[in-house]
Amino acid sequence: MSKKVFIWVAHPRLGSFNHALAQAYATGAEKGGASVRIQAVSEMQYEAFSEGYEGKPIPLEPDLKAWQDNLLWADHVVFVTPYWWGNIPGQAKAVLDRALLPGFAFKYHEKGMGWDKLLAGRTGDLLITSDTPPVWDRWVYGQPGRNALTRQVFKFVGIKPQQVKQIGRIQGSSDKKRARWLNMAEALGAKAALG
Repeated sequence: MSKKVFIWVAHPRLGSFNHALAQAYATGAEKGGASVRIQAVSEMQYEAFSEGYEGKPIPLEPDLKAWQDNLLWADHVVFVTPYWWGNIPGQAKAVLDRALLPGFAFKYHEKGMGWDKLLAGRTGDLLITSDTPPVWDRWVYGQPGRNALTRQVFKFVGIKPQQVKQIGRIQGSSDKKRARWLNMAEALGAKAALG
């Protein structure tokens, strides 16, 4: 049975380098025999705000429901996202806020501080682009966005992080560097297809 890979492009601008990275990853995964679905936040329509888990959340729009369906379908999940002010863009964060709901992504235990990880059994990769040099993000800022995505999103809902790659500095990068990054993304896709 072929691996099922869901790639989510969290960059709000269509045609960004994040989209190129996602397509390279998809190419590698498909060459490796995987089935691939790609969804881009730049093409999704939804309300960013809901009253939260305890209020009256608004029903999920079709694009958010499709995003959930893609997560459930996948064996392997890939987020391709830029760093904006140390984390993912607000438009992408709203997808997590609205769609990673209790009863879908996790379920708190009635007593104690535990929870069930309802998306367990999946693996995930992160491709993060930034204008902050990755070494600076690591040693000066402590990788806040990377930590939030791997620990507080993936691990919280049961997705086991595999490859986490921060790519940068994007601003002013040469065509040669970008080609190298695209080749790396394709190789990661091929690796993911093998499982």
